[in-house]
Amino acid sequence: MKNTMQKKRTLLFTLAILMAGFMLPLQQAQSQDNGLVNVTVNGTFDGTVGKFKKMVAKNGMMILGEINQGKILSMTGLKMNAVSLFIGNPTIGKKLFTANRGVGVAVPLRVSIYEQAGKVHVSYIKPSKQFAPFQNKQITMIGQKMEETLAKLTGMLAK
Repeated sequence: MKNTMQKKRTLLFTLAILMAGFMLPLQQAQSQDNGLVNVTVNGTFDGTVGKFKKMVAKNGMMILGEINQGKILSMTGLKMNAVSLFIGNPTIGKKLFTANRGVGVAVPLRVSIYEQAGKVHVSYIKPSKQFAPFQNKQITMIGQKMEETLAKLTGMLAK
């Protein structure tokens, strides 16, 4: 009887370990898509900022605001090149705000351009992740289009 119970426990323990081994890659894949996109760019910081602004304008959007984080942080003694650009389109914004007035927490979209260890990076959070809490079909569709546009723009910068 003790032998049978011991064998069952060993079998259950082995199965639990195997299941954990199969589930781990799935959990890692799910947790890796937190929505943060970071693209390394070949170019200078100033050149990348200027090029990105032009690309935004050519793709039907506009820079709605800008924060020079490097300048602000220089007051603390930290020297760095960093800027956050707030981009959007008033016509698209009208559709989003018509669908849900609370969407203002997610738009305009924020894109960070910064320099670290001699390389320039462009980062943003995918609109699909920012818009997900609204659970609204129209907001989701608009977010997908915005995401495609951002991927296209940052992809062009990475070349």
